[in-house]
Amino acid sequence: MQRNSVNKVILIGNLGQDPEARFTPQGTAVVNLSVATNESWKDQSGEVQERTEWHRVVMYGRMAETADKYMKKGQMVYVEGRLQTREWEDKDQVKRRTTEIQCDNFTMLGRRGDDQYQGNNPNKGQDKDRSSSDDDLPF
Repeated sequence: MQRNSVNKVILIGNLGQDPEARFTPQGTAVVNLSVATNESWKDQSGEVQERTEWHRVVMYGRMAETADKYMKKGQMVYVEGRLQTREWEDKDQVKRRTTEIQCDNFTMLGRRGDDQYQGNNPNKGQDKDRSSSDDDLPF
């Protein structure tokens, strides 16, 4: 067994669809996300090529509930997690296997000036009640 191994995934991408939420028989929330990342490069002839990679992300518990409540298709998201491979048998007794990212942490990323994502902050509106002493901060 190797002790110095690392299983870490960091993604910044866009949701390809609204989160798919469900609950385990024990009542734990589970959400599946489809996150797209894009890359572009110039080929040998100088033409720009683009590729989109799709990633399956799974979240559990309160994190899953938050994602289901606030995230929408097209929204940019930062995801940290680890690769995990699961096996199961489908209803026809066919053995299936998938590799997905088990999310440990995520941050919803909005677009500057895009009111659609301003509602994703459950503490919105509380800043107005704070004293103006925050204005003295250099950043």
